[in-house]
Amino acid sequence: MMNKLSIKAIILIAVSITLFTACQKEKYFFDSGTQKGTFNGSILAFLKSKPVYFDTLTRVIEIAGMNEVLDKENVTFFAPTSSAIYKSVKGLNLYLRQNGRDTVAKLEQIKPEAWRELLSQYIFKGTNKLKDYPQIDTLNMAAFPGQGYTARSGRTMNIGVLFNDAVSYEEGVEKSRVKYAGYRQLFIAYIPNYADPKVGLINAPVATSDVSPTNGVVHVLAQEGFYFDGQKNLWKSKHNFGFSTNLFINTVQAYGISPLTP
Repeated sequence: MMNKLSIKAIILIAVSITLFTACQKEKYFFDSGTQKGTFNGSILAFLKSKPVYFDTLTRVIEIAGMNEVLDKENVTFFAPTSSAIYKSVKGLNLYLRQNGRDTVAKLEQIKPEAWRELLSQYIFKGTNKLKDYPQIDTLNMAAFPGQGYTARSGRTMNIGVLFNDAVSYEEGVEKSRVKYAGYRQLFIAYIPNYADPKVGLINAPVATSDVSPTNGVVHVLAQEGFYFDGQKNLWKSKHNFGFSTNLFINTVQAYGISPLTP
């Protein structure tokens, strides 16, 4: 007969196998960092396969008339989650309400041209993985500034990889630190002022990089959470679709808002 210790060992092994299998099934989300996962389908098909994260995004892609781009063309897509879109629309409605105007009840009220311009800031021609981007240090932009890349919208965006320090602790106290030797995280940033492109960047950290559908690469932007700044400080990130609520509002208003129809 098995003793209690043997039974516990068997149970522990069984639980470990179950957890490993579950992780394998969801290898794309949201481990933070580089993934080696491939997806047997287009970028659009990948997004549709993850409705918990991208149901609103796929609706916006359809309204914008960009299904073909993400289904057929070879591109790199920094994919914002549905929550990022929700936050920007919520901010838009707050602005409209404060100015005595009707709010947006349906995504279709926002013109396709506005959605297309905003989405195009996240799409880049060709296939680029984390290893293909230069280093960025948000605390030392003079040394490691990342690099400008032209998005489908025609706007230059800054993209770079943040090299965190490798830190070891002993009893809660930092014991050693090796600069730039730790975890690496991909960032995309909106450049507010081309005349001074290293200042005031609106950063969006990537939660999961290098997901590889058949027609390109997807880097999934962090929904809402924390990231390290390359040193020892923990910063909070709340990505809004369009990179900021104000930028989203300005773009939507530039194209106009359609009235609600039944």
